[in-house]
Amino acid sequence: MIATVDTATILGARGHPVTVEVHIARGLPGFTMLGLPDESCREARDRVRAAVLSSGFSWPDKKITVNLAPPHHRKTGSGLDVAIAVGVLVACEVIPADAVRGLGFAGELGLDGSIRGVPGVAPMVGVRPESDWVVPAASVAEARAAARGVVRPVERLAQLVEALNGCVAWPESVDAPSEFVEPELHDLADVKGQPLARLALEVAAAGGHHLLFVGPPGAGKTMLARRLPGLLPDLASDLALQTTMVHSAAGVTLPAGGLLTRPPFRSPHHTSSLGSVVGGGSHQLRPGEISLAHGGVLFLDEMGQFSPKVLDGLREALEDGQVMVGRVEQLRVAMPARFQLIGATNPCPCGGSGPSSDCSCDERSRQRYTQRMSGPLLDRFDLRVAVSRPNVADLLDGEPGESTAEVAARVHHARAAALARSGGLNADLDEHGLNEFAPLDRDAERCIRDEMERGRLTGRGYHRIRRVARTLADLGGGVDRAIEERDVVAALTMRARVGSGITGAAA
Repeated sequence: MIATVDTATILGARGHPVTVEVHIARGLPGFTMLGLPDESCREARDRVRAAVLSSGFSWPDKKITVNLAPPHHRKTGSGLDVAIAVGVLVACEVIPADAVRGLGFAGELGLDGSIRGVPGVAPMVGVRPESDWVVPAASVAEARAAARGVVRPVERLAQLVEALNGCVAWPESVDAPSEFVEPELHDLADVKGQPLARLALEVAAAGGHHLLFVGPPGAGKTMLARRLPGLLPDLASDLALQTTMVHSAAGVTLPAGGLLTRPPFRSPHHTSSLGSVVGGGSHQLRPGEISLAHGGVLFLDEMGQFSPKVLDGLREALEDGQVMVGRVEQLRVAMPARFQLIGATNPCPCGGSGPSSDCSCDERSRQRYTQRMSGPLLDRFDLRVAVSRPNVADLLDGEPGESTAEVAARVHHARAAALARSGGLNADLDEHGLNEFAPLDRDAERCIRDEMERGRLTGRGYHRIRRVARTLADLGGGVDRAIEERDVVAALTMRARVGSGITGAAA
C-alpha cells in the first residue's frame, strides 16, 4: 500500500514543502529512504521504528520504501520523523488515509514515542499556512505565529494516532513556559557628554543610516551602540513575521507568544568565522548573524579586529538586503539580511587617538590596521563619527543627558514623516527620491559644491550627505522644507575620514 503525508523541511531561513511517500510491499524486510536525505534524516528509520514499537504498534516485516519528494534538494534534520511514522502507520492501515488529508506534520520522535520540538517549525508551517498542522506541544506558539489554519499540539505518537482515529479529542494547547529573556533596553541618559556621538545615534535611528564610531578605548562607543535598539520602534507585522521565521530556523529561543516584536540586536565576537556571520554550513544551511539581525541592528565591536573576509562578506547584504548562500549539494538559498550596521573601532592597534596623542603605533601599523576595513565597506557608512574620551567634568559632575524616551519620541516622529513622504526611510532614498524629497536650497548646494571641487567628497558621498541632511532636517522639525546649509554642515561633520588619524569630510 502507498501512503502520502505532507510536511516541510528547512533550507536556510525558509521552509520548503515536502511530501512523504511510503510504500510497503512483500519482499526482504528493510527500510529504504530516497529523496536526498542527509545523515540525521536517514537516522529517522531507527527512531521511527523504536517509537512505533514503544507506542504499542507492530512494525511490518516487509520492504518499506520512503520517498521524500521533491528530490532536487537535500532534506535535513529530524523534523520529518512524525510525518514518516504517520505514513508508515497509514500504509499499514492503522490510521485511515482520509484522516491525514489536509494536515501537515512536524516534529522529532524519541525512542519512547514522545514528540519533541525541532528548530524551524515556524518556516515549516509558513510554507503551507492554509493547512492544519500537527506540531510538538513545545512548538505551538511559533507555529501559530505563521499558521492560518488550526495548530494541533501533541506530545506522544500514541496520542496522535488515537486523535487521528477519532478515539479521543485533539488535546488542548497549553502555553509552554518560554526560556526567552527579553533584552535589556539601556537608557541614553546614562551617557554623559558626547553631544556629537549622541546626535549621530539619533540620526542613525531616525533615518536607518549605518553608523561607525571611531575612538580610543573608554570613549563610550559600545555604551552608545547598545542604546540604539531602545530608540527604534516595534517591528511592523510583516517584518516581525520574517524575523521570527529566521530565528525559528536558527533554533533561537522565541518569546512566549511566538512572535518577535522588537528589533533584534546581534553582536558577534570579532573572532567569528565567515560562515557564522554570513550564514551557511557544510551540511545544513543555517542563518548567520546578519540574518538574525534582520529588521534590527548588527553591532560589530572592535571592528578593526574582524577578518577582512568577514567584513567584505557584509557588502552584498548591505546593498541588497539579503545574502545568497550556496553549496555544491544544495540549492542557492537567499537569506534575508536587511539590518542596520553599527561599528565601533579603535583608530589604531594600541587604541590611541592619533599621532599627536599617547599612541605608540607607527604610521605603517595604523594603516595596516584600518586597511582591514576596505574602502567599499567604509563607504557604506552614512555616518562616521570620531568619539573622544569624555571630559572629567562631564563624567563626574555632568548632568544626565536626554533619556531614551525623549529621544525616541523625536525619532518616531521623524521616521513616520519619512515613511509618509517617500514610503521608506531616508537611508533608502535613491537618486530620484533625493531629487524629489531632499531638494537643496541655494546655500546648501553651494556648500556641497565647494566640498566636491576640493576633492573631499565623491559622487557617492554626495548622495549619502544628502540622505543624512534630510534626516537632520526632519529631526529639526523641517519635514516639509528643503535642506539648508546647516543640515549639510552637520552631515559633513559626521562623516569623518578613517585612516591614520581622524580628519574632515571623507569621500
